[in-house]
Amino acid sequence: MLCKATLVSITLALLATASPAAYASGVSVALGERSTLTRADGTFDHEKAILHNIKTHNKYQKNLRNLLANKGSLPEGWEIKEFRTVPTSVRKRATGSDPLMDQDDDEEWTGSASIGTPSQSFVVDFDTGSSDLWVPSSSCTSSVCNGKHKYQASSSSTSSKENGTFSIEYGDGSTVSGPVYTDTVTIACLTATSQYFSPVTTLSSGFGGDPADGILGLAYPAISNLKQNPVFNTFIVQDQVSAGEFAFKLALTGSELFLGGTDTSKYTGSIEFHDIDQSTGFWQPTGAKSVVGSENPNTNFETVIDSGTTIMYGPPSAVEAFYAAVSGGKLYDSEHGYYSYPCNSPPTVGFSWAGKTWDVTSANFNLGETESGSSECVGALAGQDVGLGDNVWLLGDSFMKNVYTVFSFDQNAVGFATLA
Repeated sequence: MLCKATLVSITLALLATASPAAYASGVSVALGERSTLTRADGTFDHEKAILHNIKTHNKYQKNLRNLLANKGSLPEGWEIKEFRTVPTSVRKRATGSDPLMDQDDDEEWTGSASIGTPSQSFVVDFDTGSSDLWVPSSSCTSSVCNGKHKYQASSSSTSSKENGTFSIEYGDGSTVSGPVYTDTVTIACLTATSQYFSPVTTLSSGFGGDPADGILGLAYPAISNLKQNPVFNTFIVQDQVSAGEFAFKLALTGSELFLGGTDTSKYTGSIEFHDIDQSTGFWQPTGAKSVVGSENPNTNFETVIDSGTTIMYGPPSAVEAFYAAVSGGKLYDSEHGYYSYPCNSPPTVGFSWAGKTWDVTSANFNLGETESGSSECVGALAGQDVGLGDNVWLLGDSFMKNVYTVFSFDQNAVGFATLA
């Protein structure tokens, strides 16, 4: 399709419209930078990293429960585990402040979406590791919803309340929950009619300091809590895009989500596509190997490519083997799976899927000094068991910032290309 795309730039919760740009096969949405686990002074934000681990664990446990409910079984070796809670020590220190807000006012990979007729604008986190759309409801009266944009069903002529409820429950008793609605959802000039989503009335405290209003999932319907097509799949079904694929460029400047194809100005050379494991509902390429210098400490594993996860995670034993190949690598936090290495000799690391090695730069691998003035830095790969067995890794933004990443429903594949 031919489409005039309004390029929407998001900085924290402020919306600013840039000049229109025309593309033959899709539309682009400008993205801000995700907050990091590194403080302004260059040190590793340990408490924030612990909170991120818990959020990631609970996110994938929620996904596994959705997958089991929708398909009736889980892949071999995958396991339903208890949700994790925030340690009392961290919770106490966070009282009266936002434990997830970066004090340096960093941003997230967020963009603009609108819901309803007339449209109501929201800042959403575009997440390839989940499949549902939710935003706060005007009925949400908790302090967590303060300052966020809220959906008002009565103000939309295309709003319709549906049967059922949407709910994510965490081990500490907090929830994201609400009714189920359908309404018109628009991103740039792409419009999905009768799109299922939830205007949540209860919002987990973990989202309190998040500059995003909600989450827009871009994974497969198999892990949808709503048991419905995610927004981009609806775009495909309703012929809003000429190609069933979307792509991310994540960088310090010029970050972009492109819907309905690829933006050839953002990458050079060809796209190297790799088939995914279609049984899981995730964007999960198979046949990966890790690269540390000239070594391959891990081979033939699967990788979930997740824009909603800040760093990278692997099974604890696999990550231990990875850092054994890193000169000076050693365990820093045994409980949460973080490792360190000498700051003055960063390792050369990357990943390969039976093709090119896609390097992770030293800057993207470094989460900061263990403490101010330390000669040890924390690596952006941590060991954590999120229930995906001993052969699945999560590669989040620390990996995606190094490549142009394409997610193709047409090919059931993930592709990588060199950033322009």
